[in-house]
Amino acid sequence: MTEFEAGGTAVPIGREKEAHRILRCLDEPSGPPRSLLVLGETGTGKSQLLRFAAETAAARRIRVLSVRGWDAEEPQAFASLRRLLLPVLDTTEALREDRWPALRTAFAPGAGTGPRERHAACADVLTLMSRLARANPLLVTVDDVQDCDRTSLDVLFSVQQQLTHQGVTMLFSAHGETPPAAVPGDLPVVRLGPLSPGAAARLLDAQPEAPGGRLRLELLRQAEGNPLAIVELNRTTRTGTGSPPVAAEAGRTIRIPRMFAARLDALPENTQRALLYAAAALREEELPTVMAALGTDDLTVWAPAEKAGLIGIADGHLAFGNPLMRTAAFHRQSAKLRQQAHRDLAAARGQNPARRAWHLAAAAVGPDEAVASALEEATAVQARLAGDPFVSAQALEQAARLSGSDEDRARRLAAAMVAASDLGDADWVRDLYTEFSRLNRDPELRCIAACAMGSALALLSFQREAFGLLLDVWRHSPPRTPTASFALTALATAIAHQSGLPEHRRELPGMLDHARRTAHGTPQSRDEYAEPTTPARRTEPGARGVFPELAGPRVLAALETYVSVGVDPDAHAGLARRAPVQLDGPLDGPGALTRLLAGASVAYYTDESESCAEMYRRARTQHDAPGAWGPRVWSLPAQVDTLIAMGRWPEAQALIGEGLSDAVVHRLPRVDMDLQALEVTLRALRGDSVPDIPFTGPHWCSVNLGENRATRARMLRACGLTALARGDADRAFHHLRALFREDGSPFAPFLSARSVGELAAAAQRVGRQEEAASVLGEVRRSQGDRPTTRMTLLMHHAAALVDEDADPEHHFRLALVNPEGDTWPLERAQARLHYAIWLRRRRRSVEARAQLTAVLEVAARLDARALADAARGELRAAGVADASAWGDGLAELTAQQEQIARLAARGLSNREIGERLFLSPRTVSSHLYNVYPKLGISSRHQLRDLLHDS
Repeated sequence: MTEFEAGGTAVPIGREKEAHRILRCLDEPSGPPRSLLVLGETGTGKSQLLRFAAETAAARRIRVLSVRGWDAEEPQAFASLRRLLLPVLDTTEALREDRWPALRTAFAPGAGTGPRERHAACADVLTLMSRLARANPLLVTVDDVQDCDRTSLDVLFSVQQQLTHQGVTMLFSAHGETPPAAVPGDLPVVRLGPLSPGAAARLLDAQPEAPGGRLRLELLRQAEGNPLAIVELNRTTRTGTGSPPVAAEAGRTIRIPRMFAARLDALPENTQRALLYAAAALREEELPTVMAALGTDDLTVWAPAEKAGLIGIADGHLAFGNPLMRTAAFHRQSAKLRQQAHRDLAAARGQNPARRAWHLAAAAVGPDEAVASALEEATAVQARLAGDPFVSAQALEQAARLSGSDEDRARRLAAAMVAASDLGDADWVRDLYTEFSRLNRDPELRCIAACAMGSALALLSFQREAFGLLLDVWRHSPPRTPTASFALTALATAIAHQSGLPEHRRELPGMLDHARRTAHGTPQSRDEYAEPTTPARRTEPGARGVFPELAGPRVLAALETYVSVGVDPDAHAGLARRAPVQLDGPLDGPGALTRLLAGASVAYYTDESESCAEMYRRARTQHDAPGAWGPRVWSLPAQVDTLIAMGRWPEAQALIGEGLSDAVVHRLPRVDMDLQALEVTLRALRGDSVPDIPFTGPHWCSVNLGENRATRARMLRACGLTALARGDADRAFHHLRALFREDGSPFAPFLSARSVGELAAAAQRVGRQEEAASVLGEVRRSQGDRPTTRMTLLMHHAAALVDEDADPEHHFRLALVNPEGDTWPLERAQARLHYAIWLRRRRRSVEARAQLTAVLEVAARLDARALADAARGELRAAGVADASAWGDGLAELTAQQEQIARLAARGLSNREIGERLFLSPRTVSSHLYNVYPKLGISSRHQLRDLLHDS
């Protein structure tokens, strides 16, 4: 059920922009009359948008007149216009009494339709609408314009162009990509395309009993973003009986063909057969292959379907006009004919081996080992090499169903789990694992399946269950090969980072020690430790066959370094120098993505932010396949976190948007929560409007944050920063203090410590410096003797604010002196702001203004409005009359003007500046003359105060 079918007036899912444009028409009381034409194919939501407009208007007490075109009314003159105006024909005040008979006569059956009659009807309708609008605003909606009679359209569009009253809004909708012939060329158009993947998934989730796993992804792919197709295909999963796949097949065989029966029955028999073959073909198959399967090269077979708008042919490909038409054309035929279509497509001349195997599998009735092997060796492998884990997992699952033995079935299910895990779909992995567990007896396959299932459980937020599964495998059937052992240990480390639970971290040293011994203990392991020379088949048994991306010493060394960070978090300095990835050359091969992600994670946990961001960028641009985000989903929050800390906020926002869309498609609540928290954090740092309680979605009530401490830490920081942005220091301290235990030790080992500066700032504002100083002491102990540069700067910043036994200025200077601190511009700007406040309170206003100038430069570059407002407030307190000019003016200067201003602030004369920049003194003077007003100053003395080098 959609939001509208539930009876509300909520914005249609995925149509927020279009609905906003329609609402603008209703909201603007002034200006010319508003009119729009909504264009789209069948099922894209045109009628729903018009209903949304009508319901919204009615709720605002706007009079609504609506009509929808009918095919049957085409020969009847003024039929649509009569039905549109029927509710107001008895409104006597709307027209002069002598005009009612003429208008009713014009609408009567058999009335004339000549120019005189049309002109009279147009004049009367124009008068009617204008007078109605004087009493109350009026909305007119005309749905399916292409099916309205031409006389009504001529009158309506003539009225639309002649309307001068501001209270009338007219909305039209039409089928297709181009406006019908009767529509004026200057009418503004809103085109409805397919929904985005995230919006399509949200619409599916709004339906009752929405499917999950493979069936969910197949439905979304088949619907192609068409809202009606999503709703109807979901209904088919509930109209049949039995398991979801069986119910879906039954529903598609019965319900959807009935929707299009009349249009398909009107086609010649040979065209119906051609549509069956087109529907059976894969979307990427070309027209010659389908023609070869049909046994003809006569393209006229498609002409009736093209004329009816059911299918199009372009660039050698076939495309159905509506996704449901493909389903109807295929399932309305008998099972025997569908099977024959697949067999003919498999036997077509020049058919691709991978597609041949797919069609043979679709035609198979029972187990067939030959077809299963072809699916495994051709279809799945080709899909994996093409970067399509969905097709790979789909093919392997189908191959498992066609397998002749339980051993082959279990092996193929394990490989399907790995592919589904690469796709990032936890529900699908879980479904496969349930079936795999009933069949498997191989301990090595159990390790492979446990890794896939553990990853799925963790993405679904079940960290204890995920870690317990891996620990059980490690204890009772430990991996015998280096790749499997390091895969299990690295995944356990990732889960330990996410859970933050001490009991998980305590198990890591033993697991790492076993992986090291396995890597150096047997001839087989030494062979695996060698560099692979050819790509291995991922579907073969054995660790190298299933985890080819882990083979080779450089990959295993990268994983070992990553795990070492989890085992010994205090060893930051040494690990940072043992970077597992060198960025000064090309990085490719089967293990490149694993090395990049492992290296980026090491850099993240050792605060090497620039290297971290670069490795994540490479992983994304060089090794990212569409739809395959499973390997990167684990590191996505860390990647966004890094970009936010580095001030690369537009990149961070783009990643958040993409990640949230994928999290909705694959139903990953934990990932969704992490990204929501980071989005709220980013909004708070920018100074955007944020709700008082920013986390109200369903996941925040259902997910156990006690075993997802990293997610809870991100949420607490987001809430704390939001409270600071709203000026509520007490609540900010409450949230930020919750990042640490009662004794002050970090609640989440990595993330909590990075918020110590923000906690100190909140503590200072509410007078709880002593408590924050205790937390700072525990943070210092947790960082060991050699903390990272970033942590060193943050701890100096915090000490300057809350450590009463320390010299504040000494710590402020240490927090600002290291040039590496520019890597984290916001943290440095916050330290400068607090230093400036300290200086101003000691009547050192000139020094304070210099620090605040630097803060404003960073705030302008980052678009951090809350920080800029705070700096301007301090500037006013420091004696600057027009504080806004200090920050805004710097941003307005050209590069040459800023260079001249800085040289002048250092005391150079116009002549000395000109000699340095090869300019005349007069030109320098002219530039300074333009600079002063922008900065809100009038002399070099003020310029020196503003741009003083701190």
